[in-house]
Amino acid sequence: MKNRMEEDSDMATDIIYGNHVSEIGDAKAEGDNLWLSNADLTSASGWELKAEGACRGEVCIPLPPARAPEFVRDSGRREFNLAALARHLGQPVVHDDKNGVWYFGEAAAQRRATLASVEAPDFELPDLDDKLHRLSDYRGKKVLLAAWASW
Repeated sequence: MKNRMEEDSDMATDIIYGNHVSEIGDAKAEGDNLWLSNADLTSASGWELKAEGACRGEVCIPLPPARAPEFVRDSGRREFNLAALARHLGQPVVHDDKNGVWYFGEAAAQRRATLASVEAPDFELPDLDDKLHRLSDYRGKKVLLAAWASW
């Protein structure tokens, strides 16, 4: 049975990386690997392939030379495997081949640091008058959060 990517190579791949969602037309999903051009890598994840390795802003992650084929290949155009980088960084990766969707979660080290800080993650919700409130606007103050669910 063919997946969506095999059936129609013109269909885009949806990539969810952090809070950013991208639709990439030239992504190549091959098993647990997702190959992107450097431009698509940067637009989807913020990472960029440089001589120092995979870089995002001021942070560069050197790629192990012995494992270079896992990360970079040249098949007519230079491509980078975002899924391999995520695994290297300890990020969970989930993909749905049928629908062409890839999700990259937060690395375990980052989750540990967030939990250790005992600081709730920021979020934004409207009040009854549709005024938006961010939790970070109330840092240092006592806040009562009331949550309800029907299940």
